[in-house]
Parts: sequence; structure tokens; C-alpha cells
Amino acid sequence: MFVFSLKSLASTKVRTLYMIVAMSIGVASVVILTALGEGARRYVVEQFSSLGTNLLIVFPGRTETKGNIPGLLMGETPRDLTIEDALALLRSRYVKRVAPITIGSGLVSFGHRNREVPVIGSTSDMMAVRHMTLMQGKFLPDVDPRNAVPVCVLGAKVKDELFGSSRAIGQWVRIADRRFRVVGILASQGQSLDLDTDEIAVIPVASAQMLFNIPSLFRILVEARSREELVPAQKEVLDILQARHEGERDATVITQDAVLATFDKILKTITLSVAGIAGISLAVSGILIMNVMLIAVSQRTREIGLLKAIGATGMTVRNLFFMEAASLSLLGATVGWVLGEAGVKIISGIYPALPASAPWWAIGAAIGTALGTGILFSVLPAERASRLDPVEALSRR
Repeated sequence: MFVFSLKSLASTKVRTLYMIVAMSIGVASVVILTALGEGARRYVVEQFSSLGTNLLIVFPGRTETKGNIPGLLMGETPRDLTIEDALALLRSRYVKRVAPITIGSGLVSFGHRNREVPVIGSTSDMMAVRHMTLMQGKFLPDVDPRNAVPVCVLGAKVKDELFGSSRAIGQWVRIADRRFRVVGILASQGQSLDLDTDEIAVIPVASAQMLFNIPSLFRILVEARSREELVPAQKEVLDILQARHEGERDATVITQDAVLATFDKILKTITLSVAGIAGISLAVSGILIMNVMLIAVSQRTREIGLLKAIGATGMTVRNLFFMEAASLSLLGATVGWVLGEAGVKIISGIYPALPASAPWWAIGAAIGTALGTGILFSVLPAERASRLDPVEALSRR
């Protein structure tokens, strides 16, 4: 029966090719789109992992259930976070390190070369909290963060553009209107979320506040002692800040895992949505198979009549049409899978930072849906063929 179905499909090459192409486009679409969605999810996971482990992020303002900071749209400003707030968090037995963060932008110059770069103010603990590595020299000195020390650490690309192959350690550079001695060069680590660590300058947090005339902190990064202590650390950080801010809970503390879980949920939903949209094309392909097979029934009435005349039952004829539909769907799904994987390889070559890879469930669902729709929509033509009277079918011209 399988061989008979293949010979029947081979006898109408153009029609068979069209149906295989239609089915393969649907399967390839599902594979490529789910691979992009899964790649985006993995990319976000990797980016958040590069931020550090056991991480808490503290920022000013209380985030309500609606997700916005109260009063922000009405022009109200939440209470500032200060260096003293960051130091107070070290009193918690669950907190291992604290890295206050201030961010600005400044012109970094050396000799006749200069360029605008993001300038981050922090402390010596930032390197451990953010899992940064040094290529040369050392990181910021371990001093009281309230003291402004004129030293800086440059990203690898900034160093290359300002100094070229010359030695940068020990040289003085100008950031905005102040001079800083270069004490270290960061190893090339590339993009981390929206920050390229190769193109930054890191200075002490007090120096950054003086440079940009900003008395407050942008964020406070807190590293808990272990993953199991993230939740109690989050609660204790909030309690400490509330006690310092006159009993008002006006800061938000989020865990790295919570942010990651939110992104993961969003991206999984998007992946399922685009897979569903692509899956519609499989239903369209099934309808195409049904229409073509209905035409085939009318064109093959004498063949069907001959089969029934030599002893084929209605069930046999019905199964033959099911087999043809299943063969078409399987061939189309296989071709689509191959085309989809080829498309994913091409995308990965163009965007190597995106770890695109179709999940197994998407491939299985695409092939299963292709087979299911092909067989489902063949029911009507198969039933019609099985009901043909052999005498009338043979006499029809």
C-alpha cells in the first residue's frame, strides 16, 4: 500500500511537488521562528548570568503592582539612594558585597585623542559583583567609597583608541574637566545587556558624583552570600533602607532570578505565539491537500473503480488515500525541517551572538501537526473515494 501510494504520487510530479512545498514552508516557518524565540530567551539568560550571581538590584522608588513608580508621571521624585545607604546594607548578615553605582557620560581624552564614553562610578567590589576581569593593572582601590580618588579603569576598546599599542597604566587621562590616573584595563568581555564593557571608564563613586554633580546613586548592586539567602537578603535590605528613610518603604529590591523569570516567561509566550502563527500555514497546507485530493478523486474514478472491481474494499481505498496524504505530509515535514535547520544555521552565522536553536518540542509539534493536518483533511476525499460504485466508476468517461 505504501509503495502503491508513492507510485501514485510520482505519477503526478508537479502536483506532488506543490503540496510538498506548501507543507515544507509551514514546518520551516515554525522551526525558524521558534529558534529565534528560543535564541532570544537564551541570550537574555546569558546576559543576566554575566551580571553576577546571587544578585540583588536596589533602585529608588517603590514599584507597585502596576509596575510603575508612584508619582513619577506627576513629577514627584523618589527619595535618593546614597553611599551611606549602600554602606548600611553591609550590616546584613546575608549580604556579602555591595557595589553602589553612578552612571554618566563624559569625554575621555589623552593627548590629541578623545572619545565620548559611558562613565561608571563604583567601588572595588564592583569587579567581583559583576564578574569583571582585568587584562592589565588593578581595579579601583579598596578605600572608603566616600573619598574621591583620581584613578580610573578603562575598557579594552577605549584603551586601544586612546593609547594604541602604547602602555596606558600610570598615564593621566582627562574625563570631562578632571584628570584621572589609569590603574587598570578591563579584559574584553563585549556586550552585557545594554552596556558594552569594552567601551566604558570606571572611576570611584565619589569621584563620579563630583564629576557629574550628582549626590545620589543610580543603583546599588548587592551580592547575597548564597542563592538560598537571596530572599532573606532581599527582605533585610528593604528593612534597613526603610529604617534609614524614616520608616518609609521607598526603595525597590529585585532579585536577578525574578527579572530573569519575567523575561523568560515573556519570551516563552512570544515563542509560542509566533509558533502558533506559523502553524496556521500548516492548516492552510492541509486544506490544500484536501482540495487537491478531491480533484484527484474525480480524476481517478476509473482507477478507483478498477481497484474495487478486483476486490479492494472501501476501507482499502480509504486507507490508500490516507497513505498518500501521510506520505505527502511526511515528505513535506522532512523537507521543511531540513530547510528550517538550514535557515537557523544561516541566521546564527549572520548573528553569532544570538544562540538560535529550535527546541525539540517545536520540531516535534511542527512535524506532528503537518502529519495530523494532512491526514485529517484527507478524510473527506478518502471517504468520497471509498463510496464510489465500481460499475459507475468504470463506466464514467
